[in-house]
Amino acid sequence: KQWYQRRVRAIEIVSNVHLIHAGDKVGQSEATLLQMLNVQPFHYGLVVENIYDNGAVFAPEVLDITDEQLLGKFQLGLSNVASVSLEIGYCTQASVPHSIINGFKNVLAVAVETDISFPQADTIKAYLADPSAFAVAAAPVQAEAAAEETKGEVEEESEEE
Repeated sequence: KQWYQRRVRAIEIVSNVHLIHAGDKVGQSEATLLQMLNVQPFHYGLVVENIYDNGAVFAPEVLDITDEQLLGKFQLGLSNVASVSLEIGYCTQASVPHSIINGFKNVLAVAVETDISFPQADTIKAYLADPSAFAVAAAPVQAEAAAEETKGEVEEESEEE
């Protein structure tokens, strides 16, 4: 009975303590504590060192692709398709919006040089006739840019002092 009482120990957990980190070797004291808690400190799994595919070897970081990276690559490919399609004059779904805008620019250029009139052409003709009339709309943007430049110069001067 005495032997049994000495072997049975109560362990009270009062706070969270991180015993082992991934990749660390388990020491004797950690193994004893984990054994007393009936915790098996082992995890079996594969660590990918290289990827072999059709004669090519890749690093495992190739698999760490985020949705943003995938979307960015797709958009880059789509813009390349649109560019090539526009250059060779072949219509694709990617190039049609650009073709329409380019066609509209050509129609607008003809309308500006002739007496043809439609609302968008009238706006451009009014701007070309008197650019100062549209300066009021651009003034707040220019004022903000000037204020930011002045603020940047003041901050640089204060840092130099």
